[in-house]
Amino acid sequence: MRRRSGRRSVLITPACELDVRRYWVYILRCSDGSLYTGYTVDLRKRVALHNAGRASKYTRARVPVALAYSEAAPTLSGALRREAEIKKLSRSAKLLLCSGKAARAGQGIS
Repeated sequence: MRRRSGRRSVLITPACELDVRRYWVYILRCSDGSLYTGYTVDLRKRVALHNAGRASKYTRARVPVALAYSEAAPTLSGALRREAEIKKLSRSAKLLLCSGKAARAGQGIS
């Protein structure tokens, strides 16, 4: 949006565009075949930290890890809520989610 300020035209960014932070909920497949679920703001950086052994105690002993699934969340509370939902799922439901056959795990998966 442009607003005139005297003789100059000034570009003004709406407040809603200033903090466009995106949160991610993700599932990693560890080297031993286990699955790890977490949330982050920077997905690439977080996966790199996991592979460097500096992100979590659980994945430190199970490197290398590979990103199996990720889902964007608009808010931190939404990401935390979704992470908790995914962590409650059975392993088979998580694998189904990772394969893309379940749009939202927990909906229609027992």
